Amino acid sequence: MLDQRGRLLRAALGFAGLPRPSYDRALWALRYWLDCWSGIGHVVVGMARQGYDLQLTRYDEKGWRATFYTTGMEHSPTSATGTGWERTPWHATQRAA
Repeated sequence: MLDQRGRLLRAALGFAGLPRPSYDRALWALRYWLDCWSGIGHVVVGMARQGYDLQLTRYDEKGWRATFYTTGMEHSPTSATGTGWERTPWHATQRAA
């Protein structure tokens, strides 16, 4: 069960995935806040509070894979709880979360 911060993170990531109409300043601000390296940090901290670790891997110029695992010492493909593949590391992290 998600705590209040977890629900806010879920809502923010949901809204971040919406298309950005030119007139919607709130969505532009949200994307500006999340679509950068510090945005990855915000998502990682929020997911860590919910009990998840992030593995972020770059594949040359092809893109990035972000995978969240349940917090712990051993991570295996079978313990992955969320994964995302995108051209940018922040979008991959958002999709995985």
